[in-house]
Amino acid sequence: MQITNTILMIRPVSFRMNEQTAVNNYFMEDLEIQNQAINAKAQVEFDDFVTVLRSKGVNIIIVDDTKFPDTPDSIFPNNWISFHADGTVVLYPMFAENRRNERREDILDTMEEHGFLIENIVDYTSAEEADVFLEGTGSILLDRENEKAYCALSERADEELFIEFCEDFEYFPVLFTANQSVDGKRLPIYHTNVMMCLAEQFAVICLDSIDDKKERKNVLDHLKKDGKEIIAISEAQMHHFAGNMLQVFGDNDKRFLVMSSAAYHSLTSSQIRQIEKHCEIVHSSLETIETCGGGSARCMMAEVFLPKRS
Repeated sequence: MQITNTILMIRPVSFRMNEQTAVNNYFMEDLEIQNQAINAKAQVEFDDFVTVLRSKGVNIIIVDDTKFPDTPDSIFPNNWISFHADGTVVLYPMFAENRRNERREDILDTMEEHGFLIENIVDYTSAEEADVFLEGTGSILLDRENEKAYCALSERADEELFIEFCEDFEYFPVLFTANQSVDGKRLPIYHTNVMMCLAEQFAVICLDSIDDKKERKNVLDHLKKDGKEIIAISEAQMHHFAGNMLQVFGDNDKRFLVMSSAAYHSLTSSQIRQIEKHCEIVHSSLETIETCGGGSARCMMAEVFLPKRS
């Protein structure tokens, strides 16, 4: 299946603007309030978001972050771990040193306590020793049904390691570079999942960010060949996190596209109609998390495809 009903989320205890990720995450802005207040606001947004998802029948597994070690970005677990339908767990190499502390063995124990079967662990984290990174489903968008993987190359998404991942998991690689305008320069977007969302029957994508016309055409050709309706967003909408969305299902297999309220309110009525042909939109305010963390709804959700123990 392309989408799941079960999501792992990490509730923050020390959320703030992470100085180590700010060097190439141009979505982040500083707030002139104390870190303690920032974390308190983020916790309220997190809890409200979980309430909205659970009201739709989405199964949320919540793990509380720990005070030590320092992990200001722990609210974004999809960057360091992914859970696959064959019982495999994948661990990924992280660009920021303090983000590597987010990897916790006890989270695997928690998944097993919830009845999930872990058969195998594939660990790419040794690549950090060579300053090579691939940040999970932030860097990689998986089209599970069509066995393709999309990746916008950046400091956090290494081409060779992405190809290795595709060979290991038998995905066809679709590579490109996605840029954004920063102080008059075109610079790489740090994660693929802020400019693109893959759902069952459609794709939301900021085509304007793919400057190379051949690469843009190649991405479009793959999406169209696989029957995806293309919902194009502008770079301005992308900066409101309109690309950072995730499709899930809830009660009675009903489909939902999950996003932040900022993303939702940036969409045109025509784009909303396009999405609502396929599924209901669910949104929640994540203003503090987006401003200080430079990530949004999709980044907060690590999809769980693991099989259940019989």
